[in-house]
Amino acid sequence: MRTVTFTSDNYIKLLNSGMEYFPELIVAFDQAQEEIWLETYIFALDETGEDIKAALERAAQRGIDVRLITDWVGTGSAVSKRLTRELAAAGAKHCSFNPWFKRGVVRTHRKMCVVDRKLAFLGGLNINNDFRSDDNPNVILPAPRWDFAVKIEGTLVAAIHREIEIQWARLHNTNLKARWQRFKSARASRIAATDTPALAALVIRDNLRNRRTIQRSYLQALGRARKSAWLANPYFAPGRKLRDALASAASRGVQVTLLLGVGQYRLQDAVAQSFYPKLLAAGVRIVEYRKTQLHGKVGVVDDDWATVGSSNYDGFSLFVNQEANIVVKDAGFAEALRRHIEDGINEGVEIRLEEFANTPWYRRAWYGFAYMLYKSVLRMLTWGRYVE
Repeated sequence: MRTVTFTSDNYIKLLNSGMEYFPELIVAFDQAQEEIWLETYIFALDETGEDIKAALERAAQRGIDVRLITDWVGTGSAVSKRLTRELAAAGAKHCSFNPWFKRGVVRTHRKMCVVDRKLAFLGGLNINNDFRSDDNPNVILPAPRWDFAVKIEGTLVAAIHREIEIQWARLHNTNLKARWQRFKSARASRIAATDTPALAALVIRDNLRNRRTIQRSYLQALGRARKSAWLANPYFAPGRKLRDALASAASRGVQVTLLLGVGQYRLQDAVAQSFYPKLLAAGVRIVEYRKTQLHGKVGVVDDDWATVGSSNYDGFSLFVNQEANIVVKDAGFAEALRRHIEDGINEGVEIRLEEFANTPWYRRAWYGFAYMLYKSVLRMLTWGRYVE
């Protein structure tokens, strides 16, 4: 398992929802001088997607090397074909990740972008309109989707660029010699951790050398927590290790608060609710966010550890899909992100143990059935390697 390597001298700007993220992305594309690499799970050709596509086309027409990777399931076959055709007409390149499940069930759920190897973006936002539902774009949300990304300048940009470049090479069956050269380059260019401010690390999950790296980063942060842990996620179905880490932190006096998205998938909600009694009994505070779709995957532990990324707290993100998070060790960044999480908590509905204990037996039975079904599916998809 690869260790998390922090680099110094990073300027990191937190971007709250698509209202801040997409304008920054378009400006970066319009100012690009050499290349644009973009990888995303969903690229919807709605109002937002058309704006982003137009910016990519403008860049390609100026002679910029534009390369786009989208997930075949997340984006859809028809839209993928249209992206390939329309971007090619402007001189840009597009490819789909794992069409027709040729590489098994794994998906790329990462949301990353690098411009001119100087500027990077990473987070939880897909390329789609903030007011349109993820699972049904015809459904208009009551408020913008709750989500975050970061804009990065500094030493970490090189690591993000390497990940997208390696992904592109993998999808285009680059020969083994070229892959080996990239691998050696990635190893040689790692920067040792320092004690200077603005430390940051790229934390990815794949099915090779980084299978549990993201989960491990959460476990280490929770294990070292002294005062507080503020965690927000839309799909809560972690394995036993992460659940135990949350309960253990709360039991030793750490203020652990979970802000969870609900209302999008009934089965997912039931799986999450099956974990509520033990977590609440251990002292974990659980708040459900019902104002709009909560899609952010963010966390702050104590005063100087924060993460933003694409990884959910479920078996698909932690054990199947390709994911990318950034971990930041900076007090100012952690404070800014914590304020956003606190705002979400203030808009949410807290779940209390005494109220949840009065849940009718048939609902508790449904929660248990949902969890057993979920666990069975994950074990099948991971060939028995998933440990609940």
